[in-house]
Amino acid sequence: MAELLDGPPDLSTVAAAGELDPLEPPQPLDETARARAVLAAQPVVEGHAELPESLDPEDLPPVRAGETGAQFWSLHVEADEGVIETLRRIDAVRGLVAACPEELRLAHGTSEMAHARNCGRVAALLGPVSWTALGGSAATLRAYQTLGVRAVNLTRFDDFAREAVREMNRIGLAVDLSGADLDTVRRTLEVTRAPALLTRAAPEGLPDDVLGLLGANGAVCMVTVTDDPAAVADVLDRVRTAAAPHCVGVSRTTAPAVGYVPLFAELLRRGWTAQDLVGLAHGNATRALRQTEFLSRTNRIRPVVS
Repeated sequence: MAELLDGPPDLSTVAAAGELDPLEPPQPLDETARARAVLAAQPVVEGHAELPESLDPEDLPPVRAGETGAQFWSLHVEADEGVIETLRRIDAVRGLVAACPEELRLAHGTSEMAHARNCGRVAALLGPVSWTALGGSAATLRAYQTLGVRAVNLTRFDDFAREAVREMNRIGLAVDLSGADLDTVRRTLEVTRAPALLTRAAPEGLPDDVLGLLGANGAVCMVTVTDDPAAVADVLDRVRTAAAPHCVGVSRTTAPAVGYVPLFAELLRRGWTAQDLVGLAHGNATRALRQTEFLSRTNRIRPVVS
């Protein structure tokens, strides 16, 4: 009976008797596991998504990387297609979102992007619109914004472009400088007060001084991720050094089945911090959009241009 009333055996005595092995310290996660953990918590904002050639129900939802949390859906049209084709594409993206309610959710700003992610959906943002689809009219620019467009691709700079950039700042449209020549990039950055985007950045064509201007503006260079993570990491390292860590972002991946884990693992091996990777994934793009929205709210008392 006395033995039944005794307390539990001392752990040191049990261990000495060989009944309990000492606990081993947990093994540190390797770069691939760490990259996977970052992307699970911080999904990617992609700068460029294309409409499928057809909206066949068997092909929906469109193939994308599993780590994607938001996408800009390109509304690019040829120079001779203009407003009508742009409206058709807007309608097609809206139809795509409606056909995939468990996968996609239309977002008109950063708060709706966050809400979509919290609901397990991928946020779909409209834009950028082609510069030629404005028809030289600020009224058309405002109409696109009313329809939910979030970005316009500016590819040349003239008197109308100067006023259009100011109007985009006023109404909360992001200026996309993808494909613009260096003079257009420089002149636009002199005018815009909101951060620019390059949703399809080609940093190899941007000298260090222009990358520095983009960094000062708070712009985001969204780089395409290929199946060569080392080559993409080289590009991102250069943008990070010449512009700033807050200027890197993701355009899209050419291998959705592989996703972004190999790239993020490579960047971890190069010394990128988890905070850097969060910025690359979505923090930088979200910050640029949020600053554009804030500037718009403070500028709404300005008169519109015709």
